[in-house]
Amino acid sequence: SQLPDPAIEDQGKDYIRPILNKYAAVCVRCPGYGTRTNTVILIDSEGRVTFTERNMINADVNHWETSTYEFKLHT
Repeated sequence: SQLPDPAIEDQGKDYIRPILNKYAAVCVRCPGYGTRTNTVILIDSEGRVTFTERNMINADVNHWETSTYEFKLHT
């Protein structure tokens, strides 16, 4: 009935923690692998959402396109 549930949080931590430590970063750059999209979702107390996404164009780290969408959640 309470979130987060510590019992659930501990499941798989020995397996997933090394993966998260290696790849969970703002921007990953490794040969043959890397960040191509960044997404930020903001939701305020009145249900207004701002969804912003930045996408790499043609696998070129110097060319990015940013799109932003704003909408309100249904109540």
